[in-house]
Amino acid sequence: MKNDAWLVSRSALLGDRKAFSQLVETYQSPIRRFFFNLTGGNEELSKDLAQDTFVKAWLNIASFRATAKFSTWLYRIAYNTFYDYTRAKKTVTHVVETQCIASLQTNDFNIDFLQALKILKEDERTAMLLFYMEDQTVEKISKIMNCPTGTVKSHLSRGKDKIAKYFSR
Repeated sequence: MKNDAWLVSRSALLGDRKAFSQLVETYQSPIRRFFFNLTGGNEELSKDLAQDTFVKAWLNIASFRATAKFSTWLYRIAYNTFYDYTRAKKTVTHVVETQCIASLQTNDFNIDFLQALKILKEDERTAMLLFYMEDQTVEKISKIMNCPTGTVKSHLSRGKDKIAKYFSR
């Protein structure tokens, strides 16, 4: 398979849909997984948000300047897509911890983990998912979330503490 830079340049300069299609194939699963975890396991919403992300990426591919990796640029679009969605729908994504604990009646770790993520603030959850689930570096997360690396480290630290307390109960 061709590298990202070649595919991006073909997509941006020539409008090559096949090249962009290869980028979609490469990043579709990670972007959907990112949204799946951000939305608390809502698969349909995850697919819709991923589709919106790739449409925005296609429409704006010419603005990609390669100052960061394509994946970082794409996750930044995904991050903005999610927060645009939450603002537009006025969705409250922070769930009170006691509500989460009361709703858990299962031994399935995946469901428990998705529930545990709901106790985190949006920025903590995003940083945790990008770092632990998407294997992004603190520096990349800083670019994706448009905040200093120290802030990302704080989000990760607080997120880990909250998740640890949640599972110790």
